[in-house]
Amino acid sequence: MQTNFTAEQLTDPHVAESEKILRKCVHCGFCTATCPTYVTLGNELDSPRGRIYLIKDMLENGRAADAEVVTHIDRCLSCLACVTTCPSGVDYMHLVDHARAHIEKTYKRPFMNRFTRTILAAVLPYPGRFRLALKLAKIGRPLQGLMRAPVMKPFAAMLALAPKHIPAPSRFSLPAVHAAKAEKRGRVAILTGCAQPVLDPAINEAAIRLLTRLGIEVVAPAGEVCCGSLVHHMGREEQALANARANVDVWTREIDKGGLDAIIITASGCGTTIKDYGHMLRLDPAYSQKATRVAALAKDITEFLASLDLPAHVPKGLTVTYHSACSMQHGQKITMAPKQLLKAAGFTVRDPAEGHLCCGSAGTYNIMQPDISAALKLRKVKNIEATKPDVIATGNIGCITQIATGTAIPILHTVELLDWAYGGDIPQKLRGFPLA
Repeated sequence: MQTNFTAEQLTDPHVAESEKILRKCVHCGFCTATCPTYVTLGNELDSPRGRIYLIKDMLENGRAADAEVVTHIDRCLSCLACVTTCPSGVDYMHLVDHARAHIEKTYKRPFMNRFTRTILAAVLPYPGRFRLALKLAKIGRPLQGLMRAPVMKPFAAMLALAPKHIPAPSRFSLPAVHAAKAEKRGRVAILTGCAQPVLDPAINEAAIRLLTRLGIEVVAPAGEVCCGSLVHHMGREEQALANARANVDVWTREIDKGGLDAIIITASGCGTTIKDYGHMLRLDPAYSQKATRVAALAKDITEFLASLDLPAHVPKGLTVTYHSACSMQHGQKITMAPKQLLKAAGFTVRDPAEGHLCCGSAGTYNIMQPDISAALKLRKVKNIEATKPDVIATGNIGCITQIATGTAIPILHTVELLDWAYGGDIPQKLRGFPLA
């Protein structure tokens, strides 16, 4: 793609990077076939190629974002299926990140949209606030049917997504060192997370139990904060970078204190962001090298388990349909390890049709874009149920929450099934089911 940025514009490192990305696009349109919003809406401006044109026009002309640009950028899920498909290697992820930051700086959103986004940014990354919000959702749920006005749809979506039962706080969410229960084979830190330990603490519990049984010391360090993914995708770069710096400091202390073989992440959406810390902080001389070191240690739990020799097990004889979260398959390029681990553990593993398409969760997307999200969820659930599984497995809490609202089939994190297969108790979600 030909660009016409001025020499002065290119002195801005963010603009210079975007210009290089734009020049790689050859207008081929392969991305449109795998873009969930284009497949759903059929609008060229809701495809990666269309958004690239909008971003190019906005940045090249040095102008503020307008309502049209914001509408189509906001509809992007950041699923990154286009990145997987693109034959030219267009780095759409960092281009749309820049566009969102530019929107945040130059566009004044309508009041209710600003209010909703502020609420999400002030609540979801903080476990205590998020737990309180879920408790309040129980009171507000009867009002959900009254929230039909377009500006109220995000609040109706929040109520619909809020679980009816909130798990009790887990001791595994607290800072601690979990000693290896066998001959010590390694030492890792684990990302506790923000929304996940509130919605489903059993995930990190399973990961820590399994790792310690395998001889891995697991550190949950004090001082960790939200990975920054949620606010990063809102264009709130300063907040995202502050979170990244805080976590880099925490994990650097653990590296210097006792060494780390990996930083284990059990939410693939967080993993994509943490693995990008080196890029996010590349312009910060105090953090660039440290962030690159931390990013290199970040491993999805299945990525790390695939590097270990796993013990003998008792096959469970269940059919598992594996939903590959977008942040796992497109963001981190982890496609085979989760399925291979499940197969090796004795599960029959099936792939749903259209596995490359997003389920519609995408961080806060199912709140901010509930209609498109609902259409994608319906399509995803239909494809999953067609495989007739006993259980659904995936690697991201957002996908678990989203898909669970559309099917009665139990959906668990992959590590919960692996913990069970390798000596742990049956997962709570499977107790009482006929398969159990």
